[in-house]
Amino acid sequence: MSNEERRDSLADQAAAWIPPWQRPAPESTAPDPATPDPATPDPTTPDPATLDHAAADRGAPDHAEPTGELAAPESTEPRVAEDLGAEVSLEGPSRTTIAEEGAGRRPRSGRTRVVPEPPPVLDDAELRGALEAILLVVDEPVSELTLAQILEQPAERVGPMLDEIAASYTAAGHGFELRRAAGGWRLYTRPEYATYVERFVLDGQSVRLTQAALETLAVVAYRQPVTRSRISAIRGVNCDGVIRTLVTRGLIEECGIESDSGAYLYRTSTMFLEKLGLNSLDDLPPLAPFLPDDVEELADAAR
Repeated sequence: MSNEERRDSLADQAAAWIPPWQRPAPESTAPDPATPDPATPDPTTPDPATLDHAAADRGAPDHAEPTGELAAPESTEPRVAEDLGAEVSLEGPSRTTIAEEGAGRRPRSGRTRVVPEPPPVLDDAELRGALEAILLVVDEPVSELTLAQILEQPAERVGPMLDEIAASYTAAGHGFELRRAAGGWRLYTRPEYATYVERFVLDGQSVRLTQAALETLAVVAYRQPVTRSRISAIRGVNCDGVIRTLVTRGLIEECGIESDSGAYLYRTSTMFLEKLGLNSLDDLPPLAPFLPDDVEELADAAR
């Protein structure tokens, strides 16, 4: 065949070629299900080669004869489920556990969540008594929020209960009242009984000083800072008890330690100036007119 004839033959074939998607579907004849196809193997008939490979995988001897019934292959679903369950338990709680915790039930397995018990709900009588007990010991107004936190009760109950307590005190005519002050609540005495309260508070505070206390206070005022031993030497008697009394009354106070002896030094306090109506120690009257004429001889004899 020449080149020209071969070229014409290829051109004819290309022109006659039809794409697969444009070709008409071939007519197929459905096989009769009752007539078995000899080329199709029967699925119920075991393949000897397959049996030999399965026996080799299970470690069975090569000469084992196949039986009439085939053993069903071991299912891998339980093993996969166990593996998935192990992974879930290692990584965290499963969906079932989370659902049970959300429903308020205790999960069957895994970590358990400790739910704190809710605080007890106090009835009105117990809540009123607890509030009154706290208000008796406070030294400054306490807020409703603080009371609610201490009693572990909602603030919506504490506020109305305080109003009810205050109204009951006023209606009963008690000598004290519950008032709101500085953003909180506190018990106060009623203004109409202020005279009796002042008389009780001020009673005993106008006690006169003894002669020994006045002498000791004068020594401290004019010779401060001074030690106990020096005061005792000037007065000629032990003055430890008197000094403790003056310190308790707030008229004298400690002001350091003497470097030579290590004894405490004492001086007059601010209350001393307030009681005497003095602005400073310079306002003290001069001591010279009250001293005897032979004060120097007495001082030398004391040394």
